[in-house]
Amino acid sequence: MMRVAVFSTKPYDRTFLDAAAEGTGHELHYFEARLTADTAGLARGHDAACIFVNDEADADALRTLKEGGTTLVACRCAGFNQVDVPVAKGLGITVVRVPAYSPHAVAEYAVGLMLALNRHVPRAYNRVREGNFMLDGLMGFDMFGKTAGVVGTGKIGGLVAKILRGFGCEILAHDAYVNPDCTALGAGYVGLDELLSRSDVVSLHCPLTPETRHLINARALGLMKPGAMLINTSRGDVIDTGAVVEALKSGRLGSLGIDVYEEEERYFFEDFSSRVIEDDVLARLLTFPNVLVTGHQAFFTREAIGNIAQTVVDSFTNYEKGLPLPNKVEPPA
Repeated sequence: MMRVAVFSTKPYDRTFLDAAAEGTGHELHYFEARLTADTAGLARGHDAACIFVNDEADADALRTLKEGGTTLVACRCAGFNQVDVPVAKGLGITVVRVPAYSPHAVAEYAVGLMLALNRHVPRAYNRVREGNFMLDGLMGFDMFGKTAGVVGTGKIGGLVAKILRGFGCEILAHDAYVNPDCTALGAGYVGLDELLSRSDVVSLHCPLTPETRHLINARALGLMKPGAMLINTSRGDVIDTGAVVEALKSGRLGSLGIDVYEEEERYFFEDFSSRVIEDDVLARLLTFPNVLVTGHQAFFTREAIGNIAQTVVDSFTNYEKGLPLPNKVEPPA
């Protein structure tokens, strides 16, 4: 039996994790608090800590976890940039993640952002509710025949390319590794600069690494087609948000759809409807009529949450029994 401290818990986490753990004997204890160096002590006496995207498993938090008896950190997400993996390994803490839960969920959502932005669906919805049925300001463009650039063509990016190809888009791709499913669609792999300069829509699906942090910066935005659309459902730090705000103000960037944000850990997954948003950049983004911001919900489908819960619980079981951990995270060589 594994005793597990589950951080950043929401009601749906408890529902799906409890269902996946039924009959395993694992004892799951739920905490609403994010994991930080200050809250890591909550895991004392637990074999494992289960964390999410905005938890902070930094060196101090990991040392506290280790001192409390925790030897496994399980990320219930694909990304693991919130964990100091080299420090974890040095402490003898194993790190696992969920590399694939439902790539369809994120891919479909990314395309949904494109359609909602292009056809001004949020604006139209609000107008009609006020009894305004005018079409002024709601004109979009046909996706058919447009050029779509997909940056990062793993499972999610590959599915985005497939969906957009079905719309009749020309697909440009950029990745260090060629996905044969994309080339089979007729996607052309090109350098990032060429992709940015030729694409009407750019969709980001790359992991956050030192190389991809602020991949879309002022220089990259200057290369994009005037009026192009930018979509980000990967990680917030892939975009230099300050530079994006300037590109929106100048009119260089036509529209922006983001489900992630550089400083999201303070706001996303929490209710700020009766509080002031003190982040000036986020507050400014929310004022643009051509910007659509959602709170990291692209992954949020029944299928995805169920798969995440099952994969995490399977990791607990395999770790307890000394079985191979296919989702183990290793520090970079």
